[in-house]
Order: sequence, then structure tokens, then C-alpha cells
Amino acid sequence: MFSITGHNRRAAPDISPWLDSSMDEIAQVLARYTYAIDTGDWDRLDEVFTEDAVLDYTSAGGIKGSRAEAKAWLAEVLGAWPGRLHLIGAASVEITGDEAVVVASFTDTLSPSRQMILAGTPGLIQGGGYYHHRLRRTELGWRSRELVEEQAWRTIT
Repeated sequence: MFSITGHNRRAAPDISPWLDSSMDEIAQVLARYTYAIDTGDWDRLDEVFTEDAVLDYTSAGGIKGSRAEAKAWLAEVLGAWPGRLHLIGAASVEITGDEAVVVASFTDTLSPSRQMILAGTPGLIQGGGYYHHRLRRTELGWRSRELVEEQAWRTIT
């Protein structure tokens, strides 16, 4: 679910197609992010983040760094959990010109195996929280220039 603040569709109906297109593009940015993380396709993150983006995973015990630093860190750390699934929930989107602020809830599961395992298997991690993105419209479409992961909860077996 997405919401738009700062625009009144009834007062400016001609802006609706632009907003719908932007919302679709932003939803695709979020989807590309989770797919890249879950599949380990780290180069796909180049289609999510601007080259100068800052990614902050410190609330989950991770790093704060550039896109390149984050890609290397994610590849190193998430290799221990080959079974990964991130789900994006409700998202709030505020678009102002060529900038957007997105807050999207997420849940994630990190599994030490891609095979079926018991729920109490050591190394199984589940969690959730919020992704805070600041996006910019570029010549390649919407890209995130900042991601802050807000870890709200985590269970580890």
C-alpha cells in the first residue's frame, strides 16, 4: 500500500498519471532491492541506489557506508544465510518534485539452508522493521540516495 502526501489529486487531476507512474517506479525500486538481497545479485543494487548513495545498517549491527562498501559487506555477511526472504509491507511515500521520502515496513527471514529445516534450527533469524529511503528521480528513473534500516525486532535460534 502506498500513500502520497503533498498532492491533492482532485485539485490537480492532470498530475495523477505522473504520480501513478512515479509510484509504480518507486515500488519497483523497493522490489529490486529485496530481490537483489535475497538472490545475492549484488550488482542489481546499482539499479536501486545512486552511485553516491549512503546505506546505513547500523541498527541491525551492520555498517554505514557507500554503495560499493555496502555491496561488499552484504556479500560477506549474508553468505552465511543462503536462504533469504525479505517482504516489503505498507509504504508511505511523499513526493516533492524530483525527490521522494519512503518509509516501508519489512520482515525478513535468514536461513542457514535453502532446504527445509525445523523452525528451531540454530542460525535461523527472523526480524522486521522499517526501511527509510530518500529517493531522487534520475535520467535512469527513481534511485535511492539514502537507505537507513530501522531494525524493530529480531529473533535468533
